[in-house]
Amino acid sequence: MMKYLHTMLRTGDLDRAIDFYVNVLGFREVRRKDYPDGKFTLAFLQAPGDSGDDGPMLELTYNWGVDEYDLGSGYGHVAYRVESIDEIGKALEKAGLNFSWGPGRTPDGRKKMAFIDDPDGYKIELIDPLA
Repeated sequence: MMKYLHTMLRTGDLDRAIDFYVNVLGFREVRRKDYPDGKFTLAFLQAPGDSGDDGPMLELTYNWGVDEYDLGSGYGHVAYRVESIDEIGKALEKAGLNFSWGPGRTPDGRKKMAFIDDPDGYKIELIDPLA
């Protein structure tokens, strides 16, 4: 048996990243812990619609004193099904942000999709299956 647990992203500003995921995208912070011996902090967030302490999460890792990372050319994106891309667009606008692409249609034309960038530059795909 195998169960998906989390995706880890490094952040140069933990508070800024948590603010984005919680206040713009509606995630909830499940737990946060400092590791002084290793000089890092982990924060686990859960997307709206996911639940349970063993449900899928986003792990944000802040290595103390590291303000930014080179994302490289290998990273693609994480994707989330959303109830309304239009509502996400309103939350982005309220926060002074925009979609980095879209909204538009998926390649098969059956769903609405858009991309946003988190504060560290990670790509997030949003898919609205009801559009």
